[in-house]
Amino acid sequence: MTSEEKNQNNIISSELILDNSKYIFSDKPINRFKTKPKVEDISIKLDELRNEIENIENCELKKNALKIVFNDGDYESKIMIVGEGPGQKEDETGKPFVGDAGLLLNKMLKSINIERKNVYITNVVNYRPPNNRKPEPAEITKYSNFLRRHISIIDPKILILMGSTAMESLFGTNIKITKERGSWKDIIINNKTYLCMITFHPAYLLRQPENKKYSWTDLKEIRKKIDQLNIVL
Repeated sequence: MTSEEKNQNNIISSELILDNSKYIFSDKPINRFKTKPKVEDISIKLDELRNEIENIENCELKKNALKIVFNDGDYESKIMIVGEGPGQKEDETGKPFVGDAGLLLNKMLKSINIERKNVYITNVVNYRPPNNRKPEPAEITKYSNFLRRHISIIDPKILILMGSTAMESLFGTNIKITKERGSWKDIIINNKTYLCMITFHPAYLLRQPENKKYSWTDLKEIRKKIDQLNIVL
C-alpha cells in the first residue's frame, strides 16, 4: 500500500463528526448511501392513496358525507382490520370504529391482550353511506381497488375482515359469512399472499349478541396465530 493510500484510509477511518458544536472522532464506518426508512415510504404512499380517494369523482357516498374516514392506528402494525364503512360518529370525527361498534371492537381486542393503538384499522368504503345502509355492490367494487392498494401498502401478516362487506370486497358475493368465518384463508393481492380471518362485524354483534360466542372463538384463533408468527404488538 502506497503512502497516499494509507493517508486516504486514515481520513476515512477517522471521520469527523459534528456533535453539539464539539468535534469528535469516530472509527465507525459511515454509510454514505443512506436510504429512507420504510416507515417514510408507507406514510408517503398512504398520503397519496388518501388524496386519490379525497378526489374521487362520481361518488354519491362522498357527496353526502361530512369527512373522509381513512384510517386509524399504527401503520407499522402487522395486524390490519377492515370494517364495512363509516357510521354517523365516524363521519363526524373522520376515524373508523368510534361509535358503539368501535367500543365493542376495543373490548374484543383487549380480550386477547391487544391494544387498539397497536393495530391498523380501515374500512371498505371511506365515506358514510346514507342512513348507515350497507354499501351497494357497485360501491364496494368502486372502492375495492383502493382497499387492495391499502392492504399492499400496510403489508400485514394478518388481515382481519370484519363483516360480510369486507369479505365480499375481496372474495366476492358467492360465499356466506356464516360459513366462512372462523377459518384462515389466503388472498393474493399484487402477487403477494395474505393470511385472512373472516369474522362478524361488531355492529352485527350488537344486534345479534347471541353470536358473540362465535366471535370469541375467532378471536382466540387470531391470538393463537399471532403467537405462532411471533408478531410483536
